[in-house]
Amino acid sequence: MIKVAPSVLSADFGNLQRDVEAICAAGCDLVHIDVMDGHFVPNLTIGPVVVSAIAKCATKPLDIHLMVQNNTFFVELFAPLKPEYISFHIEEEKHPHRLIQKIRSLGIKPAIVLNPHTPLESIEYLLQDLNMVLLMSVNPGFGGQSFIDTVIPKAARLSELRDKINPKCLIEVDGGISDKNIQSLKDVGVDVVVAGSYIFNHASKEEAIKSLQI
Repeated sequence: MIKVAPSVLSADFGNLQRDVEAICAAGCDLVHIDVMDGHFVPNLTIGPVVVSAIAKCATKPLDIHLMVQNNTFFVELFAPLKPEYISFHIEEEKHPHRLIQKIRSLGIKPAIVLNPHTPLESIEYLLQDLNMVLLMSVNPGFGGQSFIDTVIPKAARLSELRDKINPKCLIEVDGGISDKNIQSLKDVGVDVVVAGSYIFNHASKEEAIKSLQI
C-alpha cells in the first residue's frame, strides 16, 4: 500500500494545529513539511519554531523536505526535532555523501530530492546509502501545481535501479498528486506520495487520504 504524506504547505496556517491533528486522525502515514529559504526556491516558508509546534501536535512521523541553500546548517537546525526523514536537493549539495552520513549519525533517515529535470545518474552512486529518494513531479517552490507526467517513466527507471542497488530504499513523489494519477505511480513502484491541495481542499481529508493509499 502506498504511504501518504500530506504537505502542510497547503494547510490553513491560521488553524495549523487543527489541520495537522485532522490529517493524523484521518490516517496519513507521515506529515510532510516543506522548508524553503527564499534562495534555492522563490518562496519562504517555516522555521524550527513552527515545525516544533507541528511536532507537538502530530501523531505521525515528520518528513522534512529542505529546499534551501546551506543544507548542513538546516539539517542541524531541524535535527533536534527528530523527524523520521530529512531530504535535501542534490542540485544544491556539493558533498552529498558527507551530508547523508551526518543525517544518519543524528538518528534520522537520509533522503535525496531530484527536481523534474535532474537525471537519476546524479544519485546512482549514493543510492546504497539512502533510505528514500524523492522525485519532484512539479517545479519546487509552490503548492497547487500540475503534475509533470515525465516523472512516471523516471520513477519506473528509479525503481529498477533501486531494486538492483538498495531494495529497501523508498521512492517518494511530490507534486500534483491526486486520485487521477495514483494508480500510475503505484504501477511503477512508488512507495510514498506527497499531496497538499488535493487533501486539504477535499471535503473529507480521510476520503482523500484513503483514495491514495492503494
